[in-house]
Amino acid sequence: MIVRFRYGALALTIPSAVLAAQPSAAPPVSAPLRELPWGQLNFLHTTDTHGWHAGHLQEPSFSADWGDYISFAERLHEKADEEGVDLLLVDTGDRIEGSGLYDASEPKGKYTLKIFGEQHVDVICSGNHELYKDTSSENEYYETVPKFLGNYLASNLDIIDPKTGEQRPLAQRFKKFTTKNQGIRVLAFGFLFNFRGNSNNTIVQRVQETIKENWFQEAIRDREVDLFLVIGHVPLRTQEFVSIFKAIRGQQWDVTIQFFGGHTHIRDYAKYDSKAYGLESGRYMETIGFMSVTGLPTSGNSISMSTHAAAPRAARVASPTFSRRYIDNNLFSFHQHTHLNDTTFPTTHGRKTSSMIASARKALKLDKTYGCAPKDYWTNRAPYPSENSIFSWLQDEVLPDMVLDVERADVPRMVFTNTGALRFDIFKGPFTVDTTYTVSPFTSGFRYIKDVPFSVAKRLLQIINQEVPQLSPASQSFACKGPVRSVQTSTHQVDKQLFITSGQMPLGKDRAHDGDAKLTPGYTTTDDAGSDGDDTIHAPIKFYVVPNALESRIGFPPAATEGSKKPADPISVDLVYVDFIESYILLALKFLGTDYAERDTDVYMEGRDMTGLIAQWVQEHWEC
Repeated sequence: MIVRFRYGALALTIPSAVLAAQPSAAPPVSAPLRELPWGQLNFLHTTDTHGWHAGHLQEPSFSADWGDYISFAERLHEKADEEGVDLLLVDTGDRIEGSGLYDASEPKGKYTLKIFGEQHVDVICSGNHELYKDTSSENEYYETVPKFLGNYLASNLDIIDPKTGEQRPLAQRFKKFTTKNQGIRVLAFGFLFNFRGNSNNTIVQRVQETIKENWFQEAIRDREVDLFLVIGHVPLRTQEFVSIFKAIRGQQWDVTIQFFGGHTHIRDYAKYDSKAYGLESGRYMETIGFMSVTGLPTSGNSISMSTHAAAPRAARVASPTFSRRYIDNNLFSFHQHTHLNDTTFPTTHGRKTSSMIASARKALKLDKTYGCAPKDYWTNRAPYPSENSIFSWLQDEVLPDMVLDVERADVPRMVFTNTGALRFDIFKGPFTVDTTYTVSPFTSGFRYIKDVPFSVAKRLLQIINQEVPQLSPASQSFACKGPVRSVQTSTHQVDKQLFITSGQMPLGKDRAHDGDAKLTPGYTTTDDAGSDGDDTIHAPIKFYVVPNALESRIGFPPAATEGSKKPADPISVDLVYVDFIESYILLALKFLGTDYAERDTDVYMEGRDMTGLIAQWVQEHWEC
């Protein structure tokens, strides 16, 4: 059963442009839309926003900001109350690191923690990025958890209390509540995948161990539950969620289970069985996930729903109906889905939050221009290597010009970085302070091992990119150790199946295929329910996979033979790398038969990081 608002069906297009909340954002473009499949219990889902709360100022399809999302949620709450159905908001972590709004402030998160906290979220958990540093995990503990007290869940995550030194849960392990309108009894958990890269002030317990604990086993045996809600910063098709699903099913074969995931930055919808589904809602404030479930037992508080939609509590055997929609985060979509316009849509609270964002951007001078990019450079929308690949640009232009330690200037060097160090595309036009952080937000510096035989160093990249099993600590690959590339698989075998079946295509400004000339290019997602999940009907975009890492060879001797363009091979090189990947460099070197260890490493270009190098290079090479 689909609940339809009294205002009738959605219009497919709207001719007039609508204004985004941030003054410098591009206005959205009208496009054909699919309706939201409203049901008895409905959800809005965000994940992996990474500080993009101002929206995408250069991309019309994602130009709504966090204030617009607040207005959207408040308007949908109004509609849900009118119809007597329920709406819950979920966020599954990685709210930090990835844009100037977060990374340019001192301390980091000075503005975004408050901006995010303006939204009411019913169930929320941590991602891995909140845990890389003591400061960010303590921000969760002292600010985000209290802000969402009772709603923040940490089923397998502890913290060392900075004041007492005691280990304690970051937040409560689970919660049980009853929905406002339908009286649906919900038992919720909040997990993190089996993450091992966290700072030592937090403890992530393996999911497979957590579900054996008494508190979890007692919770899943509660028969006074109509829906298990499992949220997590966990890809949908990993062993972590499969283990949770099996544990619940082992005790309650007939209760509905709804999963919400994250981490892999894709749109995905997975079926576990006829009564259990999961939704993952992309990345970077590009996607607002919408999920509905109908046919749940209810206390009978329905106002205007059809009588067959809600099941009596004794009739759990019947399968509920699940539906999903991936909403492009722009005001055109928001207006159409609420049947409102630029005058009637914004709420006071939403406008206030948009103003907070604008003030923060101004204070951080995020629109300051370093230079102007002469063309678009893509992470995944151009093959690597190619002239339009951002990784070729980094490898062939930026690193050779910028990576130089004056004390080792005469020594040939090979520079290695993971491709995950570059997070987003560069668009033709102004390259601003904000652009710098969206492209490379991380503070990793450089380290090196001096005088490594070239015969060893030249084999290193192949070893890393082949992901030899001996190089991968349990359940964690080189590619996923830290920053996740824009769209990628996770580390488990089942995750590779996810990548094959999800049919994920990122949005861009590419030209549509001839057969789709009237459609804007964008997400065209295929998942376990088919290919009709995206709210906006787009033309597809070609996607290219990139390697885990790249190398740049710098300062090599001139060609050994006259007329040859290929440099001569040096006897030895300085092996330079982004310090974030040091453990993998050392493991690869060990695999190659050497005995290099951390004692052999040292700082290279002290005080410099990738973000600063890119900003400086743009200032020196790209005039406006």
